[in-house]
Amino acid sequence: MATKMLFNTVVNWFIRQRIDQIQNFIKHPIETQKGVLFSQLYKAENTIYGKKYGFRDINNYQDFSRQVPIVSYEDFEPYIERARRGEKDVIWDGSIRMFAKSSGTTNAKSKFIPISQDSLENCHFKAGKDLVAIYANNHPDNTLFQYKNLRLGGSSELYEDFNTKFGDLSAILIENLPFWVEITTTPSKKTSLMSEWETKLKAIVEEVSKADVSSLTGVPSWMMVLLKKVLEETKMTTISELWPNLEVFFHGGISFVPYREQYKQIIGKSINYYEIYNASEGFFGIQDQSESDEMLLMLDYGIFYEFIPMDKFCSENHQAIPLEEVEVGKNYAMVITTNGGLWRYLIGDTVVFTNKEPYRIKISGRTKHYINVFGEELMINNVETALSKACEKTGAEITDYTGAPVFMSESQGGAHEWIIEFSQKPNEMSLFAQVFDDTLKQLNSDYEAKRYNNMTLNPPIIHCAKPNLFYDWMAHRGKLGGQNKVPRLSNDRSYIDPLLKMNG
Repeated sequence: MATKMLFNTVVNWFIRQRIDQIQNFIKHPIETQKGVLFSQLYKAENTIYGKKYGFRDINNYQDFSRQVPIVSYEDFEPYIERARRGEKDVIWDGSIRMFAKSSGTTNAKSKFIPISQDSLENCHFKAGKDLVAIYANNHPDNTLFQYKNLRLGGSSELYEDFNTKFGDLSAILIENLPFWVEITTTPSKKTSLMSEWETKLKAIVEEVSKADVSSLTGVPSWMMVLLKKVLEETKMTTISELWPNLEVFFHGGISFVPYREQYKQIIGKSINYYEIYNASEGFFGIQDQSESDEMLLMLDYGIFYEFIPMDKFCSENHQAIPLEEVEVGKNYAMVITTNGGLWRYLIGDTVVFTNKEPYRIKISGRTKHYINVFGEELMINNVETALSKACEKTGAEITDYTGAPVFMSESQGGAHEWIIEFSQKPNEMSLFAQVFDDTLKQLNSDYEAKRYNNMTLNPPIIHCAKPNLFYDWMAHRGKLGGQNKVPRLSNDRSYIDPLLKMNG
């Protein structure tokens, strides 16, 4: 008891300090971001990349945007490879010893994202502390620190190559966590570091079933798999029977919209839900209000943000704008410069600003995960809002889904084809499809125009997936585990065709 009281005292002291700092960057966002940029430039001016692009001569944002190119992973990969092979002062001061292996580039290769000591401590770990600080500040009567946090990461095995380490971001974080975090989390480090997902899942279920859990952290889809396995193992009806002190789920990686109702049912009581926006490249946003799904853009993590309006994204000459020039309600591709050594890097995510005082965002999709074959510019946020509405009207619940175009031919017009796995099927499938289609028209004027009189787009084609189809497909692709995500939208049929074949 004395140890818990001391821990609570330390935590509360930290919370007061950090909330003051967050309020400071909320009041001075542009100054904070300028400070971040010039701190980065100074730190890297003597690197190979810094010398090539004249970091020392950059005196303002205009110089920076003119001298330093916007890059994709493919553009930047040669520099990352040099750093990964142990070369010093390539993209960041000194040597970078850790790289987060992240799958999914246009070349179907793995990406190796540099994780410097600066980004580890001043971005990823700092964000973890901030998440706790923000939550505790919003809920002063919480019991978060008296019980366990259940964390669910991906494959947590680290590998060595060229005297550097690589693996999932979760592996790097677990490997470097301070000892006191191990005391407050479940499963143990030993279990978390298991590599094979099915064996690991069984070990996690056995371990966490005996713990007293007050918070969950993970990707909604994989956490749902775990919670169902826990109920199956313990013979409990709801999670709250097993963990009566459970009070919050910190979730990220994919949209929570399709899972919200399922979590209410499986948990069996009202808890708090806080969204986070993190990736291998950095930690970007934290939901700072309990009743809102907007996220506060975190401005003092050593990340300098720029944004490309999506209506101009496809042009050959990307023109990015700084934070002060963004507009509320507009879709932007995000460009980041980080203390991990990424410079004007296109992360591949799109965001919408919901507020500028302070700067709050929602994730709207991916620059490569959308459907725009017919000029409809369909983004993930449109789709998930429409699916949510269709579920609400028909009593349905969705586990997973993906969508792709049906290309025009001489015998047929274009369409969008969907395969959806339901945990609760709609009471009327035709109504589900109609509500889904009508809501997309309301949300997206380009989609509505293409659907007018079926001139360009026919009504959506929806297939019901057999149980566990997406899980089996991910297993077949070697993509099981908390860091892997089902691709929601594609501009081609590379995902949906294998799924339809497996569905029979």
